Amino acid sequence: MWLGSKNNEEPAVSYRIRLLETEEGWSVSCLDLPGCHSQGETREEALTSIREAIGLWLEVEAEEAGIKQVETLELAI
Repeated sequence: MWLGSKNNEEPAVSYRIRLLETEEGWSVSCLDLPGCHSQGETREEALTSIREAIGLWLEVEAEEAGIKQVETLELAI
């Protein structure tokens, strides 16, 4: 599954994710960002959580690389 962000000024950014349903709820991992995982009781909650996790992952990565500005884009399914 692909998560894409679309902005009229910027090209779309896509991330592959994997959703797994278990008895406890939904688990989701971003296959393109090592260690970027989340979960939710519902599929929708898991998707919302991974959007936030991707944004946070990118911010931390940028901070560690000395990047001064990070943009968070809206992701659309």
